Amino acid sequence: MTPATVLDSVRNWIDSAERIVALTGAGISTDSGIPDFRGPQGVWTRDPKAEKLSDIRYYISDPEIRRLSWRSRLDHPAWKAQPNLGHRALAALERRGKLHALITQNIDGLHLRAGNSPGRVFEVHGNVHRAMCLSCGWRGAMQDVLARVRAGEDDPPCEECGGILKSDTISFGQALIPEVIEGAMRSAREADLLLAVGSTLQVYPVAGAVPLAKDAGARIVIMNAQPTAFDDMADAVLTMSIGEALPFICGG
Repeated sequence: MTPATVLDSVRNWIDSAERIVALTGAGISTDSGIPDFRGPQGVWTRDPKAEKLSDIRYYISDPEIRRLSWRSRLDHPAWKAQPNLGHRALAALERRGKLHALITQNIDGLHLRAGNSPGRVFEVHGNVHRAMCLSCGWRGAMQDVLARVRAGEDDPPCEECGGILKSDTISFGQALIPEVIEGAMRSAREADLLLAVGSTLQVYPVAGAVPLAKDAGARIVIMNAQPTAFDDMADAVLTMSIGEALPFICGG
């Protein structure tokens, strides 16, 4: 089939589906100016040492890593990023009553800003717009902590207990939140169509949502610039621009 024929087929599947689950990765946010991690120009591809900043072991044990992390947070692209056409397409899908759940590996909060309901969005790796304390569990606005960094604190401690602060995101070596993962996987089992967008589908347990949905009888549509491990399982694989293709297939 031609790419246009495949797009038409996927659009028809979405029109007839009742419980669509979207699974999104970094690729959906690149058009918003947020680089991915593992792509050809990804953050970790270009600078493997940057991965250390996302490792909880180094973060806890090395004050210099924390100082570098806070400096890098000052310029995080998420502070200026706006939802793009891909994010808005999934928000429109929810308004149509089609979107059962949205499972995202992204920490940028752009799905929520685009208009998806918090009750339908599973942010499995957290949200960079929040800060948290590793000792007492305090949570608050990241911008409030960054204001302290701009004022001269290079490793600001928790004002409640003096503990180590970090972004309220899941670092390597840090446990996922069980209820978030359980909710995401339950939604995948309930889907009649799973749409994986902008993810290499390499990170578990989230990637496991794809075979879980397939085993439950859902159609699988994968939209990603690079091949994924689940392409052979998919009913359709789309490699075109997310910003162009996703609004088309999600449209009413």
